[in-house]
Amino acid sequence: MKGVILAGGTGSRLKPFTQVLNKHLLPVGPYPMIYWPIIRLRDAGINEILIITNNNHLNSFVELLGQGEELNVKLHYIIQRNEGSGIADALMCAKSFINKEKFVVLLGDNIFEDSLTPYVQAFQKQEKGARVLLKKVNDPTRYGVPQLDRTKKRIMSIIEKPSIPPSSFCVTGIYMYDHEVFQLIGAIRPSKRNELEITDVNNLYIQKNQLHYDILQGWWIDAGTHESLYRAIKYVYEDPIKEGDN
Repeated sequence: MKGVILAGGTGSRLKPFTQVLNKHLLPVGPYPMIYWPIIRLRDAGINEILIITNNNHLNSFVELLGQGEELNVKLHYIIQRNEGSGIADALMCAKSFINKEKFVVLLGDNIFEDSLTPYVQAFQKQEKGARVLLKKVNDPTRYGVPQLDRTKKRIMSIIEKPSIPPSSFCVTGIYMYDHEVFQLIGAIRPSKRNELEITDVNNLYIQKNQLHYDILQGWWIDAGTHESLYRAIKYVYEDPIKEGDN
């Protein structure tokens, strides 16, 4: 199984730092932010990883990470040509890298305590389809929010940034897909934000009854703002992520 880390975007909510630096290179504890998703994939046994970023920052990633030798992984890089066109558009860049395999996708600014190992193992046993990881949050209106049937452990639908959330959970930036995801991305159309939304892709999996989920037990944070970056640093130092934790 391979891994994909999405590390593009403008990082506008983290200005002025991101006027000169990709946000995934900002420090979170003792490491640059991008180290954490790499470590989490590696510790789950996923050693071949594609980083998708933008043209302006590719050289910075290569200079920092090389081919992944210091982290004991094999890194590949690709540029998202349609910058700002959404997560699903960025993911389409991974098609040739993935081929026909199952794979795990992480948004590069998602920092979390849980080991990925049990979730990856559950996905490996899954015959086909996709799997997402959920987390209970205080303000789900900022995220894609699932409507859950907890009895049947099913997601009935996902609503992007709802004004009235159907649950107190959010879909985190941790996704697992089979190769059919690329067909489904090709079937969706840009949203009102002119983005190819990953929520639309996940809803297509729901229609096929092929989207499964797990709930993260430890802390999780989307470190995309000044406040959440500060909290991520606090979490890392106060309740540290254990490398090799599987």
